[in-house]
Amino acid sequence: MSNKRVYIAYTGGTIGMKHSSKGFVPEAGYFTEQVNKLPELAYPEMPSIFVNEYECLIDSSNITPEDWYKISEDIKAHYDDFDGFIVLHGTDTMAYTASALSFMLEDLSKPVIVTGSQIPWSQMRTDARENLITSLLLASQYDIPEVTLYFHNRLYRGNRTRKVDANGFHAFQSPNFPALVKVGSQINVNQEIILKDPSKPLKINKISPPKVVVLSLFPGFSADMLEAVLNSGIQGLVLMTYGMGNAPCNDAQFLKLLTNANESGIIIVNCTQCLKGSVDMSSYETGQELLKAGVISGFDMTPEATLTKLSYLLSSDCSKETIKQKMQVSLRGELSSNLPEAD
Repeated sequence: MSNKRVYIAYTGGTIGMKHSSKGFVPEAGYFTEQVNKLPELAYPEMPSIFVNEYECLIDSSNITPEDWYKISEDIKAHYDDFDGFIVLHGTDTMAYTASALSFMLEDLSKPVIVTGSQIPWSQMRTDARENLITSLLLASQYDIPEVTLYFHNRLYRGNRTRKVDANGFHAFQSPNFPALVKVGSQINVNQEIILKDPSKPLKINKISPPKVVVLSLFPGFSADMLEAVLNSGIQGLVLMTYGMGNAPCNDAQFLKLLTNANESGIIIVNCTQCLKGSVDMSSYETGQELLKAGVISGFDMTPEATLTKLSYLLSSDCSKETIKQKMQVSLRGELSSNLPEAD
């Protein structure tokens, strides 16, 4: 029998809901009871488990940085007693949580897998059972010391994921980075791209409620709207631009506002609206004007990773210049390997 132990933090989400007259709702104790009765747990390769069902189950649309910190502290409190950790979570903000935890759990040396389901455990056609069973195997039998997201036969680096389908089982993708593990009749692990065990004690970083805004450009975007956002007391702006990081270059007020914001200490990060690809502000005049205004590149980071990384760094005691530098290098594998690595 396996002597591995896996800790399951059941935070809420569709996976544990039960049908009622009001639709699907969480019911205290129901999901924990069902998991502990899983016949698959009797297989010799399966770990022993402990389920911590949170007292107030969270709809993922209500998730906050305080909840991320609670999850991080929960993992830290049980870190020495378990071989791996699973965070059961709603799908709507799962990519945000997986990204945030990757920055909050510093020097992670054990697997932390975020997963959930599109259909509740209580339903006949649920995807919950496969997602949980495979996550248990991966968390206990494989050396993957990073925050990951498992869904529908793929284990992804958490800070590379995006939810791309509201209904389908293949709800998540990692557009700019390959899957760490592909699961079929065999479990195929891409060892070359997995982060290395730092062999350091786990450290928890807190993300304060972010004063960061994500703003998406569109044809006809008014500089007055940008001014209103920049004057709202924010510390950072994730600017979702076109293509390879392009924005209007014929709007002097728009560019002046960005320049002034940068000079006042607001950190502005350029992210592409495209699902796949990387920002390269040197290719076109429209991108070069952003560079001149002090906008920094988000390269191929997802918006979720960019937002949580910037919030994490703004919650630290780093200077503005250090934050800008760290935003443009890889801290937890959130940037592609052909881009600069952090010291």
